[in-house]
Amino acid sequence: MHTLLKKTSPALALLGLALGSCQPDLDAPKADRGSADFTKYVAVGNSLTAGFMDGGLYREGQTSSYPAILAEQFRGVGGGNFVQPLFTADQSNGSGYLSLVSLQAAGPVTANVTTRLALRPGATPTRPLYTKYTDPVNNLGVPGIRMSDIDIVGYGSTQGNPYFERITPDANAAQTYRARVAASAPTFFTYWLGNNDVLGYATSGGLVPVTPPATFEALNSRIIDDLTLNGAKGLVATIPNVANVPFFTTVRVADIKARFKAANPALSLYVQATGPNNTTVVREATDADLLVLTSSSVIGTSTPPNPFPVGAGLSPTQANPLSTQFVLDPQEQNTVNTTTTAYNNALRSKADSKGLAIFDSNAFFAGVAQNGFTTNGVRNTASFISGNLFSLDGVHPTPRGYAVIANEMIRAINEKYGSTIQQVNPNAYRGILIP
Repeated sequence: MHTLLKKTSPALALLGLALGSCQPDLDAPKADRGSADFTKYVAVGNSLTAGFMDGGLYREGQTSSYPAILAEQFRGVGGGNFVQPLFTADQSNGSGYLSLVSLQAAGPVTANVTTRLALRPGATPTRPLYTKYTDPVNNLGVPGIRMSDIDIVGYGSTQGNPYFERITPDANAAQTYRARVAASAPTFFTYWLGNNDVLGYATSGGLVPVTPPATFEALNSRIIDDLTLNGAKGLVATIPNVANVPFFTTVRVADIKARFKAANPALSLYVQATGPNNTTVVREATDADLLVLTSSSVIGTSTPPNPFPVGAGLSPTQANPLSTQFVLDPQEQNTVNTTTTAYNNALRSKADSKGLAIFDSNAFFAGVAQNGFTTNGVRNTASFISGNLFSLDGVHPTPRGYAVIANEMIRAINEKYGSTIQQVNPNAYRGILIP
């Protein structure tokens, strides 16, 4: 089980700019497709597109994915069948995921769901092999994929992404993701790719390098050229600033220091951080440092009067700092900001050159971080657990969060193509399940 430190003040992000009530218009005009053709809708992207949530990919998340919601609304304007690589009912828990066990004073307690998994013979903890789904699919969301991975030969087989391997026929095991996308031949597509090229850097505390912006721009241009080769229209989503999600805003330095000093005024929190010339230095943590959600299980709690185990940042002698993998320091946050800006400039430029709709998720998500988001009179925020919009992994949305995303995409599509696609009621989709 994992015990997470209690969040004492809201401050987060991954969702919202249109901050008013979001609800279907009772007097809305008749649904019309405008200048777009939704006959064959294909979704291109990563874990967000696949419906990943609570730290895993499982059937409920797949059926609540924003592409699934969009496809249902597209049917009202001529959209065709939309196939997802769903896990079966008997293997509905897919890769496994986190569930909320209880809410305690020290923070929520979660546990891994390990029943009804979709594992096939030969799977190991380091090399999961999921039950194959090799029929043609419209949802090409692959958890973990980066823009820098799209031209890698054997990305699912020899390179070991189990989610792409699962939907890749054995007879074409060396297939690249870009080739798979090019062969999909959509009449309309959504495209939300590139988040992981900076997310991996952020969640590792700067240990995993970002994809160089020039590489990102070149690959992005090629795959969008593939998608639009036959005149398909679509929507491109920008990348949100990953440092704003609950994964980075729930465990706060100020809260930890306050608890340390309540036990012993001489104590503080020490971290490994970036120093001059990218060296690693040990220093006292400041409020400018962001601690990742998983640091809560390392810092942890134990029996008073020692509320935190020595060896996890608690050391007046600086002998046992919190490892750099749990800390996104200001210099690393600057790298996240500049890289995200470069990626988004490339995404917007290419989308504009092709006349595509744009969902500015970066601005949208930043808005919810500051102001929350009201859906049909229900207040949602980006707060961990209580905010309704983010799942237990602190990065991926809940079903309600995905519904909000789908609505914002519909808004952008309608504006660009003159369509009148109806939105959904986000309150019909769940937030966090409270035990």
